[in-house]
Amino acid sequence: MTPLLASFVLLDLWAVSWFVAAIWSRRTAARPRFRDSVVYIVPTMIGAGLFAWGAEGRFGVRGMISLAPLWRLPDPIGWVATALVLTGLVFAWWARLTLGNLWSGTVTRKEGHVLVEAGPYRIVRHPIYTGLLLSLGAIAVQIGMAASLIGVAFIAVSFWLKARLEERFLGPQLGEGAYADYRRRTPMLVPFGPRAR
Repeated sequence: MTPLLASFVLLDLWAVSWFVAAIWSRRTAARPRFRDSVVYIVPTMIGAGLFAWGAEGRFGVRGMISLAPLWRLPDPIGWVATALVLTGLVFAWWARLTLGNLWSGTVTRKEGHVLVEAGPYRIVRHPIYTGLLLSLGAIAVQIGMAASLIGVAFIAVSFWLKARLEERFLGPQLGEGAYADYRRRTPMLVPFGPRAR
């Protein structure tokens, strides 16, 4: 098995487990307006499409002509990238387990929603996005196609937009003072990165 194939297997296993665990969630109390959510949904879809197109072009999937990647990683470096994929997926799962039934795939306010500051939420405010970006970025580097790299950049922007919407939407429920203090202490997506002012 090649490092890139191992990375895709890990991503597929994560996706199946994530989908199955989606039933473990509290009842939704409120959602933002759909037009507010479109701001992050559109770049997510563009990013996912570009990421997949780059992978398909690299391997000639679905009748596409196989394109030459920008680079091919030597296996030892590829295995390091696969280790980063695993690290990101484990970090995302740690965050999901820490959230428990407050998790949602979309921006929502759950019944009895509370501020979670434990586990990976001490490191970044949105650790699921951080873990996924690490994993997808490592896979895009392994693929070595411009489309996949640009796709991850779109996904990063979409996660940033989604995180901002979540914070605006959940702030009043979580207590403006306590949440503002948490935002001052904890970076949004990048560990040790900039914090909210």
